[in-house]
Amino acid sequence: MKYIFLFSLLLFWNVQSQTPTNEMELSFNEYLGYVKKFHPLVKTANLEINKAQATLMSARGAFDPKIAVDFDKKQFKNTEYYSLLNSSFKIPTWYGIEIKAGFEQNEGYYLNPANTVPSAGLTSLGISVPIGQGLFINQRMADLRKAKMQLQLGKAERKLQAVVVLYDASVAYFNWKKNFEEFQMYTQYNTNATTRYKAIKSLIKQGDKRAIDSIEAGISLKSRRLSLENSRLKLLKAKLELSNFLWLENSIPMELTDAIFPEIEIENTIQETLKTNDLLAQDFTIDNHPKINALETKVNMLEVDRKLKANLLLPKIDLSYSYLSEPQYIDSYKFENYKVGLNFAYPIFLRKERGGLKLAEYKIQEITNSLNLERLQLSNKIKAQKEVIRSLNKQHLMANDLVGNYKTMLQSEERLFTFGESSLFLINSRESSLITAQLTAIALRNEFCISNSELYKIMANPD
Repeated sequence: MKYIFLFSLLLFWNVQSQTPTNEMELSFNEYLGYVKKFHPLVKTANLEINKAQATLMSARGAFDPKIAVDFDKKQFKNTEYYSLLNSSFKIPTWYGIEIKAGFEQNEGYYLNPANTVPSAGLTSLGISVPIGQGLFINQRMADLRKAKMQLQLGKAERKLQAVVVLYDASVAYFNWKKNFEEFQMYTQYNTNATTRYKAIKSLIKQGDKRAIDSIEAGISLKSRRLSLENSRLKLLKAKLELSNFLWLENSIPMELTDAIFPEIEIENTIQETLKTNDLLAQDFTIDNHPKINALETKVNMLEVDRKLKANLLLPKIDLSYSYLSEPQYIDSYKFENYKVGLNFAYPIFLRKERGGLKLAEYKIQEITNSLNLERLQLSNKIKAQKEVIRSLNKQHLMANDLVGNYKTMLQSEERLFTFGESSLFLINSRESSLITAQLTAIALRNEFCISNSELYKIMANPD
């Protein structure tokens, strides 16, 4: 009867220790939601788009109309040497063409004859056209094209930066769950060992057990306490690591309390949370992968540079024409009043230009090689990770079966102990085997979760 009481007491503790004492579960999906919305590094990743938009605005500024006013006057010994006023309004256009309107008013005793204009001033309206370099592509056109591409590159880089943070946050959550489960397990077995020790001491006092059995029970109790303390320390460190990823609005850090525990059946929801279930069920195309998009955008940006370098091989020929008129006669057009200009320049050997073009072509080839390699590596990584997940899922199921078998063996040994046909040594041995099997099952569950987060990282789709 005494042995039956001891067995019932052990069974009661087993049932109680498996029941959570609180109800504040922090699910993995909810946790990732906090990280995506409030983590500083995720917010920093979003700044990539803002910086690209600022770059685009800056590049568009090269096409802004410009107003310029030059005024120069010299007065000496009551003599006005000269007074020069030259104002202009320029409108840059896409194909390097500039439209310019101007007004000049010059006077003075020592005025340069070339600056002589009517007393009311001189207005002009003209156009400047490059017919060699800069007609189809120039620096400001290239900067604007690259700025638009930089916006696409910023979106891809934002995803790549954000997914690294979310991956690290996921691993921290899984490690917290692993250490939490181990702590719960060691708490249970520490309670069992304490109960056995007290029961054995009671049986020894009644003369039903030998005194040496108390040493056996004491060794088991001390071992369980040591494992429990080590597990408690690991859990504390895992909680602190997890707290690094938990933030609230206005960059307020959030700390975990002892009342919060991780999602219990996370292996049933993790693939839906990380969106890896669709990838495992069907083939995944890498054409829209952020890394591929980023490298393709870099190739396109380098192609713009190559075209700009190739344009420098053309001679520089700029033609300009301006219609001149006095302000009061601006409505009556006279063909004989104009100003024209022609600028020509052409290097004889073009060594600088040809060298710049070759360097641009080499850079394109370098990024293209990286792009082809990245395509192959991503495809192989996805295939390998899918196999890892399938294998770990099978191992996880087999480990759970082993845990069930070891529990059956332990319960059978405890029944034999109640009839006096077993010993405390055999019970401890069975329990140690069960602990090892449970630790293996916990580790495999953790690896299964991490392998899904690694696939999530490879996919690089944090949205």
